[in-house]
Amino acid sequence: MVGDNPKKANGFGATRRAVLGAVGAGGFAGVAGCLGNIGGGGGGGSVDTVKYGVLNPMTGPYAGLAEEQRKGAKLAIQTINESDESEFTIDAKYGDTQADAETGRQEAQRLVEQHDASFLMGAISSSVALGLNEFASEESVVYSPGAAAIPITGKNCNKYVFRCETNTAQIAEACSEWTLNNLGSKVWFHIADYAYGQSVLREWRSRMKKSSADFTEVGVSRAEFGAKNFDSFISQIKNSDADVVVVGSTGGDLINFAKQAKSQGLVGQKKVMTTTGSFAVIRGALGEAADGLYSGTRYVPKIDAGDNQQFVKAYKKANGTEPDNFARVAYDSIRMVANGIKEAGSADPDEVVDTLAGLEMDTLFGKNSFRECDHQAKNPVWVGRNVFEGGKMADVKLIKKVEGDQAIPPCNQTGCQL
Repeated sequence: MVGDNPKKANGFGATRRAVLGAVGAGGFAGVAGCLGNIGGGGGGGSVDTVKYGVLNPMTGPYAGLAEEQRKGAKLAIQTINESDESEFTIDAKYGDTQADAETGRQEAQRLVEQHDASFLMGAISSSVALGLNEFASEESVVYSPGAAAIPITGKNCNKYVFRCETNTAQIAEACSEWTLNNLGSKVWFHIADYAYGQSVLREWRSRMKKSSADFTEVGVSRAEFGAKNFDSFISQIKNSDADVVVVGSTGGDLINFAKQAKSQGLVGQKKVMTTTGSFAVIRGALGEAADGLYSGTRYVPKIDAGDNQQFVKAYKKANGTEPDNFARVAYDSIRMVANGIKEAGSADPDEVVDTLAGLEMDTLFGKNSFRECDHQAKNPVWVGRNVFEGGKMADVKLIKKVEGDQAIPPCNQTGCQL
């Protein structure tokens, strides 16, 4: 794939890659001291303090997910700042996007103007993230989105945006054909009608059309973002001849839909494939109602890769619970960008941008990088199924893993032009 290759050895770059490859369970704390002995990259100097702005929808329909995202960000910052060998500290301030694009932009502006933030992380709503994409380009600040719609690193990409979150195209690439082969070829799509849901519909529909001549689109229902009553949609789906329902929603939209779908017998009558049903906050809110839901799975704590188990242990110690996907995204987003700052030897966003694109490093998933062609992280994806066996929430049974290089679409298909 054009632009997929990580940066190759040149000068002391080979030594840096060797150090990054040796991080393993040591996480950032281990790499910080080692890289400190190598010398600066593009900046050629040292960094004392990095100003960060962390933007989460602490109020609104994604508040539950935002709690996880903020906790993951705080743990990443704490880990970096408490490392005896780290050459810089992160000074972070926080904002509430309220899952609203205009509010998100205002909060970002406040953090850049009042806190002098040069690096931003956050948002869960794809509509908010797309607005912050534009803001990052206008203000020349590095932004790490916590949202999944493909345009963020697709047609609306820009050089300042680096996404650690798994996007809708990666989920669709890994799970759409499996869904047709194992759950049924007659498909109903139900989405939350905003950027994320629309992206799910486009990506799954296009891949299903390509992968099977038996694919039949039975129907599409679109609920307003933040909707509470799904009776009419559920009735339409139950009365159709669909084998499977692909649900493109998250947060409160998915929780409310799934609860009503379970109580009205839809889950027993049709197979239900979700794109976010494996999230712990959603499984926790659904309880027994999560049982039987399939999901394209971005992350679960039991994954044995990279230094994930060390992260899980640290997160549990700090918060008393296991991390969710949003904590994982925030933690690795900040850590990966911090490695780019370390490699550049500079907190100048333009120098970090040039260094970070294509830089291979260890993450919670093992070796990973932001592709040079679109700055999307090459994350693995799993097909999973929720199984409730008592307790507070259903477990996620992992059925199939698709490696990052296979789950991510080729660069010439993303629509990004950097």
